[in-house]
Amino acid sequence: MHYRSIITIDPDRRFGKPCVRDTRITVFDVLSWLAAGMDHGEILEDFPQLTDDDIRACLAFAAEREQTLKRAT
Repeated sequence: MHYRSIITIDPDRRFGKPCVRDTRITVFDVLSWLAAGMDHGEILEDFPQLTDDDIRACLAFAAEREQTLKRAT
């Protein structure tokens, strides 16, 4: 999954946190909803501006970030 066209970082939006496209929905928001037990369908129903690809992009971003952190230690 190539998330780079979906996950954006803009210092003027949500204090520079990684967001989904040009929304104010952060990667952290999506991961938190998944961790709380929401499934993709529930997230898409509550936030119709998101797509299934957006959710997968958040997961791919988090996975790559985790891998990068492991390399740094």
